Amino acid sequence: MSNKAPRGLSGLKILVIDDSKTIRRTAETLLSKEGCQVFTAIDGFDALSKIADHQPDLIFVDIMMPRLDGYQTCSLIKHN
Repeated sequence: MSNKAPRGLSGLKILVIDDSKTIRRTAETLLSKEGCQVFTAIDGFDALSKIADHQPDLIFVDIMMPRLDGYQTCSLIKHN
């Protein structure tokens, strides 16, 4: 039996956007164990530069965030 991560996740670039440091850290730890390359952002504004720099395959966005909520963040990502 192989200890390799499932092919579906291994190698994916994932951005986690959340104002909670605990959630960002937990997501990063779990996804990294599955073979993902994980980037984190503390809010939507921070996320926009990370998206441009890293071109993630998948983005997890918290809905309830200060300054720019998850819906506004998704809208900005979609239009950029």
